[in-house]
Amino acid sequence: MSAKKTVKVTQTASPIGRPVDQLATLKGLGLNKINRSRELEDTPSVRGMINKVSHLVRVEEAGK
Repeated sequence: MSAKKTVKVTQTASPIGRPVDQLATLKGLGLNKINRSRELEDTPSVRGMINKVSHLVRVEEAGK
């Protein structure tokens, strides 16, 4: 059995003054405060969301 790959996403900056869609993307990732982290499944849709707010988050490989 293969374990699903995950990525650890940490919010590093505030969305204040950013477009509304970037705030919505952070909320979709489960982030809403600086230094809050989430482990998410590494899928193309999650990667697309991360790319959209890459200037507001830090990404680390978390899964094996």
